[in-house]
Amino acid sequence: MSTGFGVEIVATVNKLQDVFSAVGSSAAQIDLPQICVLGSQSSGKSSVLENIVGRDFLPRGSGIVTRRPLVLQLIHRPATAPTTNGVVAGGPAADPRINDNEWGEFLHLPNEKFYDFNKIRAEIVRDTEAKTGRNAGISPHPINLRIFSPNVLTLTLVDLPGLTKVPVGDQPKDIEKQIRDMLFKYISKAACIILAVTPANTDLANSDGLKMAREVDPEGTRTIGVLTKVDLMDSGTDVVDILAGRVIPLRLGYVPVVNRGQRDIDTSKPIQQALEAERQFFENHPAYQGKAQYCGTPFLARKLNMILMHHIRATLPDIKARITSQLQKYNAELQSLGGPLGDGNSSSIVLSIITEFTNEFRTVIDGNTNDLSLNELSGGARISFVFHELFNNGVKSIDPFDQVKDGDIRTILYNSSGSTPALFVGTAAFEVIVKQQIKRLEEPGLKCCQLVYDELIRILGQLLTKIQAFRRYPALRERFNSVVVNFFKTAMTPTTKLVADMVAMQACYVNTTHPDFLNGHKAMALVTERLNANKPATPEPKPGKMTAAQMNNNKDLEVDLKKEEPSFFGSFFSSSKSQQQKAKKGPQPMEPPPTVIRPQAALNERETLETEVIKLLIHSYFNIVKREMIDMVPKAITLTLVNHSKENLQRELLQELYKPDVLEDLLKESELVVARRKEVVSMVQALNKAEEIVAGV
Repeated sequence: MSTGFGVEIVATVNKLQDVFSAVGSSAAQIDLPQICVLGSQSSGKSSVLENIVGRDFLPRGSGIVTRRPLVLQLIHRPATAPTTNGVVAGGPAADPRINDNEWGEFLHLPNEKFYDFNKIRAEIVRDTEAKTGRNAGISPHPINLRIFSPNVLTLTLVDLPGLTKVPVGDQPKDIEKQIRDMLFKYISKAACIILAVTPANTDLANSDGLKMAREVDPEGTRTIGVLTKVDLMDSGTDVVDILAGRVIPLRLGYVPVVNRGQRDIDTSKPIQQALEAERQFFENHPAYQGKAQYCGTPFLARKLNMILMHHIRATLPDIKARITSQLQKYNAELQSLGGPLGDGNSSSIVLSIITEFTNEFRTVIDGNTNDLSLNELSGGARISFVFHELFNNGVKSIDPFDQVKDGDIRTILYNSSGSTPALFVGTAAFEVIVKQQIKRLEEPGLKCCQLVYDELIRILGQLLTKIQAFRRYPALRERFNSVVVNFFKTAMTPTTKLVADMVAMQACYVNTTHPDFLNGHKAMALVTERLNANKPATPEPKPGKMTAAQMNNNKDLEVDLKKEEPSFFGSFFSSSKSQQQKAKKGPQPMEPPPTVIRPQAALNERETLETEVIKLLIHSYFNIVKREMIDMVPKAITLTLVNHSKENLQRELLQELYKPDVLEDLLKESELVVARRKEVVSMVQALNKAEEIVAGV
């Protein structure tokens, strides 16, 4: 790879970082290649960066100094002859001793050049305090600083806050967690190269930077180690084993450096002198002199430059693809928000939303939607479930004799006969009971109406959430909801009346000529056969011998039967009372009937026969009615509620919403939508700019 091409692609990524930082986005989920500097507060991160730049420009002090990520873009430019042109922020005209070949620019201060690096430090402090306050709080919002100099290699570094364990002073109690979360956000990205800074005079296994790097890069494929304070190691010790990868191996290796000490910083020792002292240290040290060309800050800068260029080249195709994908995504969202200006003819917007809503409503009811659920019933299928499962089973579960007992039927039979005891099973008792049971079908029918209504409301809620325009116009959404709910409520009135009338129709006329109805003669035969089958067998008389009754042509038998036969109302009196009356001799006194006359004894044979016949007839007819209601109620609800809504909802919405005097109020946009549109417009512009940038590479 040529140096020119390497500079070009690093500059390309720098431009992309500027573009996305300008819109305050986390690169729109686009993972840009960058080198992140990681280490504890006392590891010497700031000194390493200043040595690479060759200038003092980073804030210093106790505690957390770096409280926001600093995106440091180093741009190599050839030196030119000094000029005396007037510049701002402390340029050469203000101080001729300042080199006008080197300056810094902040992204948040466009078109302003800082030639005085002390003022760069002051601006970093000022902007940090503007975002985080004067206490020791931190912020993930980065500062973007670009430094142009003939003394740097084109390189991009991200200086992250140093790791800390114990909060001091005004630091928040969870400062360690805040910093770790911020660092993980940066170093966990696959395109991030981790520059782990560790003091050489401490145990490498306890390095906070390396520990964190290994959590996201366990194989060490994208981590490069920097060993500081090599000159402060005990006599006779060195880092040769570490450099050889025998302690904690890293694919990108380690680079030892020597920074300025605190006394050098306090006395403002020039960095150029410090770099010269560093070179002499490695060239003269017995452990490093054979490998001095692989040690020190200049080698570290060259190595980082090459690593970054190779890394960018490898990830550039993926960056292009991500930019294209994100651009399509945000353009689609922008269209759903009404375009860049959010304008449009109000009447056409409302008409379009009404049409979209009603089309979606019909589609969901009919089940023709493309996004059919694989896991649960939805839309019209839920209505079908109400009809064919809930209502069907609810009607079938009604037992006509769970509330009417055999004794009740006996009483009704006697009451239906009036003053003249019936010779045969009376039809009046059958009709009274069956009509009572038919009326019980009204409750499940009306409940079915309510359940279908609930499902339509459910569909309404889903569509109000699904259709993007309703997020944009909350007033229109509320009005839509009100109009549709009232429409459904209005449609429920004829629906419930029709279902109630259907039950009343069945109850008002009992059609005993129905082809499926079991007639009285057949019912009597079936019951008689069943009762006879349950009777104990009577022994047949032996042939050749006749009983006394037979010899008397059964006359004596008839007399005996009459003597033993109980009274017609025998079951309405207790057996003990009957026995007492029989025990008394002479004529029985005639007393007035009791105030309330209820059955006192079990059913006799005749009553059992009549009761069973009535029950069989009721079962037969009630089952016919249940089948008809199961068939007809869903049809009635579909006609007056479901289909009525499908066919007339659009007309109702047009009548209520398509009015010139209400359109303006309905189309007031949500503040959230306006803010989101602004964000999306900025992102689309940034992505378009990014696409232009990468297209030229």
